[in-house]
Amino acid sequence: MTIETPTPPRTFDAQALWQKDKDHFIHPFTDYSVFHDKGCDLITDSDGIYVEDVHGNRFIDGIAGLWCVNVGHGRAEIGQAMADQATRMAYFSTFNNLSNAPAAELASKLAELAPAHLNHVFFSCGGSAANDATIRLVHYYFNRLGKPNKKRILSRNNAYHGTTYMAASLTGIASNNWAFDTLDHLVTHLSEANLYRRPARMSEADYCDQLVAELEDTIAEIGAENIAAFIAEPIMGAGGVLMAPQGYHARMQAVCRANEILFIADEVVTGFGRLGHFFASEAVFDTQPDIINCAKGLSSGYAPLGATLISDKLFEVLGTPQRKGGVLSTGFTYSGHPVSCAAALKNIEIIERERICENVREVGPYLERKLKTLADHETVGDVRGSHFMLAIENVADKATKELLPVEARVGDRVAAEAQQRGLIIRPVGHLNIISPPLIWDRDTVDRVVAILDEAFAATTACLRADGYL
Repeated sequence: MTIETPTPPRTFDAQALWQKDKDHFIHPFTDYSVFHDKGCDLITDSDGIYVEDVHGNRFIDGIAGLWCVNVGHGRAEIGQAMADQATRMAYFSTFNNLSNAPAAELASKLAELAPAHLNHVFFSCGGSAANDATIRLVHYYFNRLGKPNKKRILSRNNAYHGTTYMAASLTGIASNNWAFDTLDHLVTHLSEANLYRRPARMSEADYCDQLVAELEDTIAEIGAENIAAFIAEPIMGAGGVLMAPQGYHARMQAVCRANEILFIADEVVTGFGRLGHFFASEAVFDTQPDIINCAKGLSSGYAPLGATLISDKLFEVLGTPQRKGGVLSTGFTYSGHPVSCAAALKNIEIIERERICENVREVGPYLERKLKTLADHETVGDVRGSHFMLAIENVADKATKELLPVEARVGDRVAAEAQQRGLIIRPVGHLNIISPPLIWDRDTVDRVVAILDEAFAATTACLRADGYL
């Protein structure tokens, strides 16, 4: 099979397609008070840093699909790798001592790229599933050690770990779980690490001390014998691209180790180049997690895939049958799916060959500097993040950091103004998130910031006209 490139132009009945979508597709994270009337913008084509809607309008992709299209859109060689694998063997089970070549190659490659002690890989179908499966494995691990009381997981307020039942319970964004049930008996949430909103006049070092002390106090209250793991994103993503104080992650890990609590790094967003390295935990944050979870950039979104990277120490227990004839009875039909693994292998090859991590380390600081020029706008309270993972926090008052009322929909307004000018960014309440493909160059950054400058100016004028400022 041959993948044609460029893809021949397609024609759509835009109205009919919009109606089908509105009538039948239950969209995730969608405001249905708006959706029932307006439906969705249909994206139909993509190429490089651009996407195109059903009407032929072209936009710079400022969110990499959803934190994930790291190598950019329309990579024919990834499509070809998937097609070649699909025609050779699209699928076969990985249960009961069966495997496939792409899964074996990818597991080996991930072990090579990860910190040296993480040599074992459990495949899933995405980030939520990876986090969910991880907790099941962690509980199993302590059961096997004869410590069945070690069940509680420590997470953080405003953490995002997914929407499957366990992953949603780990997630600490309150609005994500409105009217949904969660497994509260298994999860305790600590304070998020949020430098922008730390107590007034508190130094970064003192703030770090406070957060570490909270962890120690929580362990003392619950009992280390009842706590299995602490899970954390190196930089909190959907919760606001929240930056922790210097040294926070390493100190939190040290406390966990002292109490036989596993340290889980959720690198679903930060992995595969977003911060300039394949994995950020060790290279950027000086930690050696017991487990790293990844997805998104693992395949650059070309196929659903998640992975849990497990330490040698844990695998020594997980890889020993619990009884004669016993099996590790957890997994998914699509664990190690050969087409998804083939996509990931080609994706990693591109990242290495084109030195995309190096591009992020070179262009990322420039993007940060240019975005910070937007702080001149009246509503821009904070511009934060690192490299290709950034957020702008909109406020009513810079001095007090007071937020605009929810009904002002400031993040939506900014995103709409940017989209009218040819740029898609992500609104999350009062925030706007920028997490682009990792192939942006300086010229693209300049174009994007010019668009955002106009978008914030227009938004400020509209907010004032509507009485919000």
